[in-house]
Amino acid sequence: MRIEKISLENFRNYKTLELELLSGPTLLHGNNAQGKTNLLEAVYFLATTRSPHADRGRQLINWEMMESEDLIVVGRIVAQIETNGKAVNLEMRLIREVQEGRHGFRREALINHRKVRLMDLIGKLRVVLFLPQDMAVITGSPSIRRRYIDITLCQSDPSYCRELSSYNKVLEQRNALLRRISEEGLGMDLLPIYTDQLVESGTRVFLQRAKALASLDKLAGQIHDSQLQGGTQSISLAYIPRLAKSNNTGIHQPDDLGKWLSQEPAAQDVSDRYHKELFKTRSAELAGGLTLVGPHRDDWRLAVDGKDLSNFGSRGQQRTALLALKLAEIRFMTEQTGSTPILLLDEVVAELDKQRRDLLLRAVQEASQSILTATDLAMFSGEFLAKATVMKVSRGQIEGENLSPGSF
Repeated sequence: MRIEKISLENFRNYKTLELELLSGPTLLHGNNAQGKTNLLEAVYFLATTRSPHADRGRQLINWEMMESEDLIVVGRIVAQIETNGKAVNLEMRLIREVQEGRHGFRREALINHRKVRLMDLIGKLRVVLFLPQDMAVITGSPSIRRRYIDITLCQSDPSYCRELSSYNKVLEQRNALLRRISEEGLGMDLLPIYTDQLVESGTRVFLQRAKALASLDKLAGQIHDSQLQGGTQSISLAYIPRLAKSNNTGIHQPDDLGKWLSQEPAAQDVSDRYHKELFKTRSAELAGGLTLVGPHRDDWRLAVDGKDLSNFGSRGQQRTALLALKLAEIRFMTEQTGSTPILLLDEVVAELDKQRRDLLLRAVQEASQSILTATDLAMFSGEFLAKATVMKVSRGQIEGENLSPGSF
């Protein structure tokens, strides 16, 4: 899989950009705030329909255009990709509209020039993103870790994305019903219906997450042992599903429910346990108007020698474990889809020592395509630079031999 061409219009600091990309590594260099990260963000947004930096999609539209009084402002990301020997055209439109003095925003996804659901775009272009702030996957909130595994799984398995969407929809409906029952005393007869629907989708989310996290645990452990630490320390990844009201979150003894789910029990057994837990928490749910048990409250943790990295790991241990996890993500997505994802690395090489830098750059060169950003070319070896396509970014313009004028 690789991007052959990418076009940006009114995206961040790019008013227009037409760029051809070659196989192998492409290294974007230049000063800060010139547009290097914005290009990576565009590729990631096209792959996942989400930005790693912006909370709202309207923030991605070129700010000068957002000041325009035009009724409609459109930002566009278009890419022609090659996957399994086939050419596919992908497009994401960011549309700001003004109606009756009110500003609105919406996104549109297109595949081969035909509109599709946003969900249908995910997985057509697969990427693994490396950011300096990725340490939050280890030290941040459970929602960050849920998002991480969800994006990995959605890109690898479209059925998971549909199941997760279905779960989130019925969760919202069930929470609204719980609040209505609590406030008005109406709708109790509908609760079993929404509960059944929640359990049906939630069971599949539990099982798919457990399987994926078990695979990442194995792959990350192998990479950490053989390529990073030489067997002196071991890392593990523990799934902590919210299949009960309270969980044992101490990584010294990973949650028993997580172990059980990773053994791929029968879906009916998971559903039965899920139903029982929801029945136990019904009074508390009605009092609070919220569903207390389910995948929306899951967590997972990385540990070194059985100790939770977020609480006990040094900065070096955290960085090493995170690198092992990211490299495991590449292998996982490759195994699941049959093709290597595109690697996107934003200023992360400078964060690593020589051993870890060399390991990461080997993965970069083994990938069918990768895009890196850097302010200083001196951190790369002459051998790497000779193999890479090096391009300079300045004020939303990219200079390089493979810069192609025209549109597609």
